[in-house]
Amino acid sequence: MYGTERAILVGIAYRRDDEGTFRELESLSDTAGITVLATMVQNRRRPDAATFVGRGKVDEVKAAATELGADAIVFNDELSPAQARNLEETIGRKVIDRTQLILDIFAQRAATKEARLQVELAQLRYLLPRLRGWGAALTRVGGGAAGGVGTRGPGETRLELDRNKINRRIHSLEKRLVKATAERGVRRKQRMKSGLARVALVGYTNSGKSTLLNRLCEADEFVEDKLFATLDSVVRRGTVAQGRTALFADTVGFIRDLPHHLVPAFSATLEAAQDADLLLHVVDVAKPGWEEDHRTVQEILEREVFHEQVKRPPTIIVLNKIDLCPAGAPADIDGVGVSALAGLHLDRLRERIASAVYPEDRAVSFAFPLQAVHKLTPLTIAGRAHVVRYTAEEACVEATVSEAEWALLERDGARPIAGDACPAEEP
Repeated sequence: MYGTERAILVGIAYRRDDEGTFRELESLSDTAGITVLATMVQNRRRPDAATFVGRGKVDEVKAAATELGADAIVFNDELSPAQARNLEETIGRKVIDRTQLILDIFAQRAATKEARLQVELAQLRYLLPRLRGWGAALTRVGGGAAGGVGTRGPGETRLELDRNKINRRIHSLEKRLVKATAERGVRRKQRMKSGLARVALVGYTNSGKSTLLNRLCEADEFVEDKLFATLDSVVRRGTVAQGRTALFADTVGFIRDLPHHLVPAFSATLEAAQDADLLLHVVDVAKPGWEEDHRTVQEILEREVFHEQVKRPPTIIVLNKIDLCPAGAPADIDGVGVSALAGLHLDRLRERIASAVYPEDRAVSFAFPLQAVHKLTPLTIAGRAHVVRYTAEEACVEATVSEAEWALLERDGARPIAGDACPAEEP
């Protein structure tokens, strides 16, 4: 992690609306513990092949780093190995690109064993093509007594040794992740056997997903006003209607221009979304440029999550933080306006969730044989059925049930009646 390092942010503005990407880079830097000293932007159509920004801008950055006492230079794009090497040699400071920054945040935030393995694997895959093995000081000639028998081949360089070591570690991590993925699959099958609806919260990083999960499930998951506050997928049970509960999965937030090789670090999130009966796409509508965040998440879902899946779950767009919008929820997008932090309109959201994941539920009044009334116990315990009154032979019941549940009740003798048509109670 970078800790208390001081840095200058550098990037290219390809379009006029790139201001939001630099605000995001500042947020990423803050999350990683980097103090931002200045931001330097160059307008150009494409990066320079050798130094990303032009030579003149590199000289400006070097001068600013010397004047401000910067420890590092953070670039708002992924640099090629050659670009990073040329920039470090010219500026004389550590050079960090956007992907490194995200990986460092992942490493800080990963809490579970599988998440830590995924992050380390992503870091090593990023590092492998960027190994620096040039220079006589980094070359070791093998063979002879000094090298030891069987330690390396003749003429093998330090770079090759490093590559072999990293490749072995990558292979080890891949094997351990296969086991971790299998264990997660067992837990997923157990949740699917529960019969509860599965709802996945997806959205841009820092859009308020964890706060919403806490509200819907009366949970106390970690919440922080920083990017990637949640990295591990969290599953909690929450009530969506009288007697109806669902499993809610909080997931790691997406981010613009997500490098494809970072996608495996999102594996738990991807599976939670793929297996869900419903997606809640949480959008921070109080954030400038929220429309771009919304499009980014939709594109990542389409490209990385559901690209091989014919059927995708329905989606409810949750327009979060409307208490911070003077005009209220945007009217040009079909969604449910809420404030997860203030608890506004959550009942309305629960109704939409219940109608989506339990669409067959219907209210029914029926008479039920007294000798079978014990079979109503699961429904009464869940709060979805109650006995209005008893007669000598029947119980009059009001309930909310699915089609399958009603078919079982009919098999046990239930007969529908009008709400006020229950026979009079015996004296």
